[in-house]
Amino acid sequence: MDVITDSSPERLMAHPGMQRLPTPKAAIFQCRDFAGAPLREALIALIDEGRRPSTIADDNGDAYFRTSETCDLPSGEAAVIELEAMLTKLSGIDPAHGEPLQGQRYAVGQEFKAHTDYFTPGGPDWERYCAVSGQRTWTFMIYLNEVEAGGATRFKALGKTFQPEAGKLLCWNNRREDLRENPNTLHHGMKVRKGTKYVITKWYREKPWG
Repeated sequence: MDVITDSSPERLMAHPGMQRLPTPKAAIFQCRDFAGAPLREALIALIDEGRRPSTIADDNGDAYFRTSETCDLPSGEAAVIELEAMLTKLSGIDPAHGEPLQGQRYAVGQEFKAHTDYFTPGGPDWERYCAVSGQRTWTFMIYLNEVEAGGATRFKALGKTFQPEAGKLLCWNNRREDLRENPNTLHHGMKVRKGTKYVITKWYREKPWG
């Protein structure tokens, strides 16, 4: 059996309820009600239990660039196993190319300023993060709860802002069709104004995760 290392718009659009953003600038999709309430609640509990201050690659000196908290989710937890299987079925990508699931928690006033998920080629941390597994390819993100105010994900170059909705999946290809990094995927995890925001993120790589 061939090992699949990439997903495709055709595969994603075959999933019930999947929508594609109508733009030639990037391949970006959303699907409401992707994850049910029991799964979301279990993942939120894991994030609360294991959260730590978030960090960034290629530190730009801005101490307030990413102010959220992060949790590296334990691979053996039932909720993690369930979600990994769902994402593998959706994307078709060999799980060996996936980074471990990561959760993020945003309290009031916290954000992740405009950034890309791919690593800057030749940047200070390029060798550290990409020497073994290569560049990031796809991002899959799931909003785990309703946020009372704020917390949207804004893609400025695409003129689109996605509001956090419990269970909604947002995914995009970090590359152009020619496989170069796509700067149009620059996005801003906007400040939470009221409440708390929980999300799950899954990244895939060019090569097996090592």
